[in-house]
Order: sequence, then structure tokens, then C-alpha cells
Amino acid sequence: MQIHMPTHLQIHHHRLPQARWLPSPNCDARPDPADISLLVIHGISLPPGEFGGPYIDALFCNQLDAAAHPYFAGIAHLRVSAHLVIGRDGALTQYVPFDCRAWHAGASSFMGRANCNDYSIGIELEGTDELPYTDAQYTQLSAVTRALLRAYPAITPARIAGHCDIAPGRKTDPGPAFDWPRLRAALD
Repeated sequence: MQIHMPTHLQIHHHRLPQARWLPSPNCDARPDPADISLLVIHGISLPPGEFGGPYIDALFCNQLDAAAHPYFAGIAHLRVSAHLVIGRDGALTQYVPFDCRAWHAGASSFMGRANCNDYSIGIELEGTDELPYTDAQYTQLSAVTRALLRAYPAITPARIAGHCDIAPGRKTDPGPAFDWPRLRAALD
């Protein structure tokens, strides 16, 4: 299946109409709905190193079967989400409206300010720290990021961080395989 990837996305009512909508219960109201000022890039694969299965949707919707894979026994109880996931083929799935707080960052801090979930948008890229992300993912991430920068002007290129940057020592994603210069160049 070929994914249509427009280079100019628009956000309407805190959602991307181009994304598949799958609401996650793992979200709540932001302390200050007007304070959306950070974009956090993550990497995820379930089980680790495997792509394309139903497991990310299941995890974010509290439906992950702990018996489906040995790794899942340790994570099936978690209540986590992200605003968006970008699949290896560039497909977009939105789980949480941008004006709500997704539970993606955990214990975190950016520029001395704690609780990044309160003021950030979380995007998961289907991938691992070690494997290169795909051209389709960079194309979609660039388009999504440009749309977010337009819709939420407190997010600037300097306020785009990796999960590893806001939770050092605890998280490593999106990992050394993520091409930060490529993303930054696409935003110029």
C-alpha cells in the first residue's frame, strides 16, 4: 500500500485530518491548554526491533496482550500514549489531540522545566535506536513538524528534542540512528 504524503499539512481542531484517528484513553487535560511549547521525538518498536504489527495501537489503547510476546509481560500494564505515531511507511496515526496531555515523556525536564508532558507534543517514529529511520518517515515528520510550528508558535526549532534529551540516563530514543541534521535542514 502506498501512503500519500503531502508536504503541506494543516492542523484543524488540534488534529491532523490526514492521520488515522485512534483515540487513546491515556491522556488528560493540560494544566495550561495554551502552553504547547515543546516537540519531543521518540522511537518505538513492539516487540523491540519488529515493525508493522498491531502492538503499538494495542499498547496506547490499553489492549496489549501480555501473553502475545515475552517482552509484553513487562509493559502491558503501562498506561502510555503519544500524540502521533509515524510508521515505517510514513503512515500517520493520531491518538491524542494536540491540546490534550499525552502520557509519552514520563519523568522529564527540558531547559530546567520538569513534567514535559504538560507542555509538549510527543511523536513516536516506528524504529529503533540502531536502525536508520526511513525516507517516508522523515518526509512525514518534516511535514508534521512544519504544521506544528505554524499552529503552535511557542514550539520553535530550538524547542524540538529527543526523548533522550529530556530523560537522559533513562531513555535513549530516538537514538543515534536518528538524523537530526536532516530534520533541521527540512525545516529551513
